[in-house]
Amino acid sequence: MLEKLTTEIRNNRTSNLDQLSVDEFLNIMNEEDQKVALAVREQIPMISNVVQLVVEAFQNGGRLIYTGAGTSGRIGLLDAVECPPTFGTNPSEVIGLIAGGERAFIKAVEGAEDSEELGKEDLLQISLTKNDIVIGIAASGRTPYVIGALKYANEIGAKTVAVACNKGSKIGEVALQKIEVDNGPEVLTGSTRLKAGTSQKLICNMISTASMIGIGKVYKNLMVDLQLTNNKLVDRAKRIIVEATGCDYETASNYLQKANNQTKVAIVMILTNMNYDEAIVSLNKASGFISKVVKN
Repeated sequence: MLEKLTTEIRNNRTSNLDQLSVDEFLNIMNEEDQKVALAVREQIPMISNVVQLVVEAFQNGGRLIYTGAGTSGRIGLLDAVECPPTFGTNPSEVIGLIAGGERAFIKAVEGAEDSEELGKEDLLQISLTKNDIVIGIAASGRTPYVIGALKYANEIGAKTVAVACNKGSKIGEVALQKIEVDNGPEVLTGSTRLKAGTSQKLICNMISTASMIGIGKVYKNLMVDLQLTNNKLVDRAKRIIVEATGCDYETASNYLQKANNQTKVAIVMILTNMNYDEAIVSLNKASGFISKVVKN
């Protein structure tokens, strides 16, 4: 029953919420938020397993697909849309699906989350394959839209993961892997955009970032595959080249131009004295890992 879920229980610390001063409430909220990172930390072994599955999916030509409703869907979609500019991925490699479609990101679509069939249909629309991995996100852990998506993904042999904020969740029973975080009750009863949403964002951050590291999108702690879509990012790319190679800003600018605005290629050219074509071939042989090219 809904009222038995941790995400729906009243928080005793805020039972007189409407009578607290602003500072009193904000201090309690901050203290409650601090518990989230510790709750997520307990799930690191499970998150690590999921990262390995995502890396394997990418290596086999598969995709990472988030699916959810409401806040959960928006968090998955947000993580997906940030991957192309940050890691230079194709928009089709990491996908966020939200019940009710993209318009539901701004305004809720009534009833969309209550349909298992819609969860399946959205995966059919993107031609889900067995090489993909589907991560279903639901704070309650019982959203029909997510359950339907996970069931269909299981049917065709895709890997499935549940991210829930209640232990013993229904989506956890459906998925092959589960990450169930107990954040405790919300400061505003049932408002899962708060601690639950924060924990989901932390988990998505971990999964996508660690997975991108695992496929060579990062050198040391630098974003070497970022897309140069504006002046700020062009400047950032040059500074990344400076950090990675120790060259001056002007040299970084010159090599970025020689590398056709590919930060990773420019770094390899500087560190190895290769020309553009040689750097491309070497990176391809090393599956995109600069560290493997430089080491060799």
